[in-house]
Amino acid sequence: MHYPDVYIGTIEQYPDFSPSAIAKRQVDGGIAVTPFGLEGDQQAEKSYHGGADRALCHFPREHYAWLRQQFPEEEDRFHPPAFGENLSTLGMTEDNVFIGDIFRWGETLIQVTQPRAPCYKLNHFLDCQNLSPLLQQSGRCGWLYRVVGTGKTSGDRPLELLTRNSEVSVAEAISIAFHMPFDEEQYRRLMSAAGISASWSKTMQMRLVNRKIEDFGRRLFGK
Repeated sequence: MHYPDVYIGTIEQYPDFSPSAIAKRQVDGGIAVTPFGLEGDQQAEKSYHGGADRALCHFPREHYAWLRQQFPEEEDRFHPPAFGENLSTLGMTEDNVFIGDIFRWGETLIQVTQPRAPCYKLNHFLDCQNLSPLLQQSGRCGWLYRVVGTGKTSGDRPLELLTRNSEVSVAEAISIAFHMPFDEEQYRRLMSAAGISASWSKTMQMRLVNRKIEDFGRRLFGK
């Protein structure tokens, strides 16, 4: 059984930077889950965050221990929910969670839709300029969910896997999208994974149309 710590955040203004809801606080007790995520949780840039396919963000807690080893001088910064996640657990990682997995969480049902794509905001908020590319290259990205069934839940209700709907793990999806050279067969495999988000389907389709991989620089570094 995997019991998640639960976090929500509201949009805040930051000097010399765009508004963001990356700063989260832990929720104790019950909380409602709507079609667009946890009640009271906000997203500033709706083009890249939130929406039906990206209603909840999950980041494995064990990744923080690895990051503290990589940046010992900054170890105080690497604790949940530093990456703006809604859920953090031990025992669920990109290797054992699959695209399309449906979990029961309290009264709710949630489905894995895509890996998280690290962006430059993590570099800024954690004052570590190479953090996003490090997460992407290491495969420690976390993943996102859509809400299949709404209801009430809490951190003392476990995430229970109900159905596995594809053979593509989150780790494989990360490798296909971010690590492999151009591979039409793998892009089609990822697009055919049950539950994959519309945005990731579009990205893979555009690679097939353009016959090239998009530039990651703007997302990773804000340039």
